[in-house]
Amino acid sequence: MNRLRSLDVFRGLTIALMILVNSPGNRVAYSWLEHSDWNGCTLADLVFPFFIVMVGTSSVFALSSLQRRGVATSVLIKKILTRGLSIFLIGLLLNAFPKHWNIFDLRLLGVLQRIALCYIVTALLFLSTTRRQQGGIIAVLLAGYWLLMSRFSLAADDNLVGYIDRLLLSSRHLYTPGFDPEGLLSTVPAIASALLGNLLGYCLISDEDKQKQLRWILSAGVLFMALGAAWAMFFPINKALWSSSYVLWTSGLAYLTFALCFVLVDMKHWSAWAKPFELFGRNAMLVYVLHVVFLKIQAVIRVHDSHGDLVSLRLYITDRLFGFLSPYNASLCYALMYTLLWLLVLKAIAMARRLNYTEHRRAEIASSASISPSPAKKR
Repeated sequence: MNRLRSLDVFRGLTIALMILVNSPGNRVAYSWLEHSDWNGCTLADLVFPFFIVMVGTSSVFALSSLQRRGVATSVLIKKILTRGLSIFLIGLLLNAFPKHWNIFDLRLLGVLQRIALCYIVTALLFLSTTRRQQGGIIAVLLAGYWLLMSRFSLAADDNLVGYIDRLLLSSRHLYTPGFDPEGLLSTVPAIASALLGNLLGYCLISDEDKQKQLRWILSAGVLFMALGAAWAMFFPINKALWSSSYVLWTSGLAYLTFALCFVLVDMKHWSAWAKPFELFGRNAMLVYVLHVVFLKIQAVIRVHDSHGDLVSLRLYITDRLFGFLSPYNASLCYALMYTLLWLLVLKAIAMARRLNYTEHRRAEIASSASISPSPAKKR
């Protein structure tokens, strides 16, 4: 199966937006680049669920390709568990870096940990269940989560998600003492988001032509958004709780956004604009880890600003480069610059890989030529 470029482009768009959202230059940001205080859904609130949907879609592509090559199910299970555990451990290391190495205070959950758990569960379900069964599981997860959560308060400072995390993990291992936005219970509906990604993957690996695939994606996207909007009247759209309405609303938007990439890149072949995002998409895990590491390094390095105050390196850079702008615009310009920086880093890595591959091929050709038998001499 040929690689679907629109998947890389959509994943890259999501990663680029994730860096932009994570990297304000100072303590303020435009509201659309900030997460909702509690209920609601901003542009920033779309990043994580979009990526979770792509986790499911990409795993269907990867696993179905391995199945066609005859790889045994036992081997696939081992690959899934190994990859999932690796992602989880990388998340723990990012939480610990650079100054939280005390295991008794280490945050145990996080973005990569949730991705790992969703990947493991949905990938194993891909191997062991049918598409129809996965649809039923999605319905059970979302309805069951709603029924459970509706029996308790949904307030920010008093909800079942926070209570279970405090009970099972203790406050010392959470993002804040009272609540973790990537909590254990709220990972259950996040698995439904990834399973909706599985369904998108099934559509894309089917034998249907691209027009029929596009019609299904658009129809499903609109349906999910409508269901999410209707459900929000009873269970508000809420990223921190990963509410059932939030799953459907954001998954529907993910389907529609992917459909746009699908049309432009894989149907119309208008791909020049998408090359930077494709580069982000092909190196999603690498650039996510690196951008977090260097944000944390900038946070711990302290320098004196123009007023003599001791500030973080990020605040210093923002003030020096964009201090003539308003605080909001300065913050945005730093975030844009930081995102562009990682695009340039990825371009440099890609060029180095190409050069290394070229040199390797030249060495192989030269070696083959040196050991090939010389042609027989004419008598």
